[in-house]
Amino acid sequence: MDQDLYYKRTIVKELVPSASLGETRALRIYLPPGYNELLSYPVVYCQDGEDFFNFGRIATTMNRLIYDENVEPAIIVGVDVDKSIRTSEYSPDGERFAAYCRFFAEELIPFVEDHYPVRRESNARILAGDSLGGTVSLHLALDYPSLFTQVISLSGAFLLSTQERLGMESDLSWLQLLMVIGLDEKEVKTERGTFDFVEANRISKQLLTERSCSVIYEEKPGKHVWGFWQQELPWMLKRFL
Repeated sequence: MDQDLYYKRTIVKELVPSASLGETRALRIYLPPGYNELLSYPVVYCQDGEDFFNFGRIATTMNRLIYDENVEPAIIVGVDVDKSIRTSEYSPDGERFAAYCRFFAEELIPFVEDHYPVRRESNARILAGDSLGGTVSLHLALDYPSLFTQVISLSGAFLLSTQERLGMESDLSWLQLLMVIGLDEKEVKTERGTFDFVEANRISKQLLTERSCSVIYEEKPGKHVWGFWQQELPWMLKRFL
């Protein structure tokens, strides 16, 4: 395969007006090779959109999966975030968390579905996030089960508020979660303190499994950085697509 094909990409920028957030939010949207508006596509929604494209190299990864591994072409929607308010939007304890979740489910999804030929079944929408992005992705699925049933979590920050949220559920048999955590993530420094992400993910995995969630969970050597997560994206995307 001509390596150059991996790096040829069509990425469209959009601005979504949001009443919930009181602002417009920038998206970057990857259109797969051979994109055709008459077809319909599964769609991957990424928190930290800029990071997924720049550091996660998700567009190159998707091209490679399509060309080399016959993975079904998908549209990827990266939702940008202002790093200075990221915690308040992505953390369940954050001031902007409820507004961000409303924006995502009630404004962003309809916008994308009105403008692009994405499938509208819950099993054709994938949520993906790293760290707190994994957290907000899981909470979106829990709060909007009719919209989202598949979540990719790269070292999700599944701390106490998320564990308590999972404890409120009785049946998660409708939910599919792919989780990866690096074994070097026992002391992750965050805005709100230092946490053992390995232990948090183990507890959350147990809570999910007890509620019949379909979980594929991997622990491997790795730090809380994109260098680790970038390597994990291919198998996770392939699993859902």
